[in-house]
Amino acid sequence: MRPHPRTHTTPDTLLFSYGTLRQAEVQLSTFGRLLNGREDAVLGYQLEWNTVTDPEVIRASGTDRHPMLTPSPEPGASVAGMVFRITAAELAAADKYEVDDYARIRVPLSSGEQAWVYALATAPK
Repeated sequence: MRPHPRTHTTPDTLLFSYGTLRQAEVQLSTFGRLLNGREDAVLGYQLEWNTVTDPEVIRASGTDRHPMLTPSPEPGASVAGMVFRITAAELAAADKYEVDDYARIRVPLSSGEQAWVYALATAPK
């Protein structure tokens, strides 16, 4: 028997969230479901704050102040959060949710895995 090819509906993509994508309301409005995740941390980054102006993002998150991942000059810096296994279609939905101040990049996690995360748009990719 041949294995099934992966499709856009197979949850095989890792997405790390340190901010609003962890909120139930944001998950329901963005993905149409609650995500199951586990704790992890992004290595080499720190958090700063960003004020968003997109009314849909503010409505979904309940705030215009969102954390933003930026590279840290401190050795051993990390940012705690959750890693979720999502589908390619859900990753595309997350891309639509995030405002232009954020860019999706791959980062190392403390678990040894790599995941997509949304960081400052001018952060190294």
